[in-house]
Amino acid sequence: MATPATSPDTTLTPHGSPAPLPPLTGRRIRAAIVGVGAIGRGSHLTALTELAGEGETEVVAAVDINADAVKAFCAESGIPHAYTDLEQMLREQRPDLVTICTPPTLHREQTVAALRAGAWVWCEKPPVPTLADFDAIEAEEGLGGGPYASIVFQHRFGSASTHVRRLLAEGALGRPLVAHCQTTWYRDTAYYAVPWRGRWATEGGGPAMGHGIHQMDLLLDLLGPWSEVRGMAGRLVHDVETEDVSTALVRFANGALATVVNSVLSPDEVSRIRIDCERATVELTHLYGHSNDNWTITPAPDVPEAEVAAWRDFGPDVPSSHTAQLRELVASMRGGERPRSSGTDGRTSLELITALYKSAFTDTTVKAGEIGPGDPYYAALHGGAPGWAPAESAKVSGSATEEASA
Repeated sequence: MATPATSPDTTLTPHGSPAPLPPLTGRRIRAAIVGVGAIGRGSHLTALTELAGEGETEVVAAVDINADAVKAFCAESGIPHAYTDLEQMLREQRPDLVTICTPPTLHREQTVAALRAGAWVWCEKPPVPTLADFDAIEAEEGLGGGPYASIVFQHRFGSASTHVRRLLAEGALGRPLVAHCQTTWYRDTAYYAVPWRGRWATEGGGPAMGHGIHQMDLLLDLLGPWSEVRGMAGRLVHDVETEDVSTALVRFANGALATVVNSVLSPDEVSRIRIDCERATVELTHLYGHSNDNWTITPAPDVPEAEVAAWRDFGPDVPSSHTAQLRELVASMRGGERPRSSGTDGRTSLELITALYKSAFTDTTVKAGEIGPGDPYYAALHGGAPGWAPAESAKVSGSATEEASA
């Protein structure tokens, strides 16, 4: 890791809040990792270490409720400060960036604490369990330069997705017409034997939320805003609160129609996006991450060969990764600009997933922008729907409905 930083200035303003952090130009960005499990160790630390080698970052602290685990993590990684208390770490270390690698139910509280301490946030998906939580976080962000909270959607980043996004945005492939988004994975009964899995309160949702969100987010990043969704969900194998499979039909604002399939019942695992445009089909086939070789572009018969060759030139291969996204986030921090995958841009996939659940559980078509304060799905992805919500939530929702109609 980078040479440990000196302790930051913790001078308080007249109002008792921490003084603003020094400008981010001309120095390394001080980062702290919250949650030292597999994703913190295998993805966030790896990305931060790579950027430390480029002179961009240094990890000054790590936080975890397991004291032995966080001490071992810091000792192995050369991180100078180990904490079990997030608030204490924020007060004492004043990081510029906090990366959150904890379960979704903790994301809102921890993100808000970091933002209030003046730190930018990079939070693992799923971002938060509900749109209400997301909007509460956005209300805590800074104005005109940050700090901002962004979500880890690393599949958006890398050379191939950047190239295809540009081709679509410029209209080189013609108008998008038909799309398919598939996350068909396999999780056995042992996976769901872990007590927090398959439960709304702790996992946040089923495969639509916890597994398919990456491909759905990438599809939205490529095609732009969606306008309406019609969904179905089922529990076909596993004894869980959430679904184990979902399907949806999605209409986009540009007129394109898409099918979406999210499953944990599929032994032949694959992640796939296919977009048929007027002049070409572009397809991505992979599992947990992609590089240039995972993309294909098939032209219509009348497209000139020279144009096809240009389409197929993805440039130097930069695979999708946490590192690719973090590199762009650091650039946004230094520029005082809202990063991609934050604010409205970071909310879009969560809104689509919420609408998918509402559509599936109410047997209705749900339009973009329809779910807001006062809608039961705004505050809980199960919406209190009988047969889907935990028993107590369904009872409360039913009582509220009865009172409203009395």
